[in-house]
Amino acid sequence: MYTPTESEQPQTIIQPVPNSTCPLCAYSGAEKWLRAPDRFHGRREIYQLLRCPSCSLVWLEDPPTPEEMAYHYGLLYDRAISAGGEDPNHWVERRDTVLRYKSGGAVLDLGCSSGGFLSSLAGPSWELFGIEMSDTVARKAQARCGARVFVGDILDAPFLPNSFDVITCFHVFEHLYHPRQVLAKVEEWLKPGGIFYTMMPNIDSAGARIFGSYWYALELPRHLFHFSPASLRSMASAVGLRELSLTTNREVFIEASSRYLIDEGCRQVGLRRMSLAEATVSLPWRVVRKAFRLTLLPVLNGIASFAGDGESIHAILQKQRI
Repeated sequence: MYTPTESEQPQTIIQPVPNSTCPLCAYSGAEKWLRAPDRFHGRREIYQLLRCPSCSLVWLEDPPTPEEMAYHYGLLYDRAISAGGEDPNHWVERRDTVLRYKSGGAVLDLGCSSGGFLSSLAGPSWELFGIEMSDTVARKAQARCGARVFVGDILDAPFLPNSFDVITCFHVFEHLYHPRQVLAKVEEWLKPGGIFYTMMPNIDSAGARIFGSYWYALELPRHLFHFSPASLRSMASAVGLRELSLTTNREVFIEASSRYLIDEGCRQVGLRRMSLAEATVSLPWRVVRKAFRLTLLPVLNGIASFAGDGESIHAILQKQRI
């Protein structure tokens, strides 16, 4: 029977780290906070998260280099992430949110993937732009909705100041190596009065507290930074963006997080299950999952509300008008 060694045991640890400075607020005295492996791929290497006691930012200590990061994503991860983005219904609420603030103009989607969100705005009222790391995926976006897509790192994009009415970034900020610098670039690219609409996991949520190192949205080591409403507000203020709206939505990730707990229990008794990355969903299981989502999931989400805020941060930030 395989039993993890003490160094492999995922755990939450509050322990000061000498000479460690917060990359957001520069507070000296970050704390060791949580250790866990890459549960999505079922790997056993342990990663350490640090937390700033001043602004509440959480970040990955000694992250993989950009050159190494391809190994931690891979085709199985890309397939799982892209599946949801291909459904047009996935983008309706986000499109409608943008339309409450702006009726048209130039819009830039950071991490636009194959253009799902940009396609939802396609029409004469909008000029569509995107940034995407993959040339292959960027070509799909261009073919799908005619967007002009820069291929490469966000900070290398050649857009001029005051270019965009709207910039969006959906569940991408947590993957960035330099989020504060990117947010400063967003402020520069926005026109006066332009808005930045972003979504990201909330590290201070009920789901994170309930599941700890088994919380699905930790996504180690792919998520390099973990934000709370407090740390996002601090970062926005630091670059001169004004908060118009900042809310949290309930998204506990009960199914995936519970699976990680079950996977660990199986390992403890010597059983090896396929990782979430490898797993396929059979028709009977789809029926069971649908029934769960219609019956028990709303009840469990309601119970989770007593444990804290929602798991997904939705923020609308605005560049100051001249």
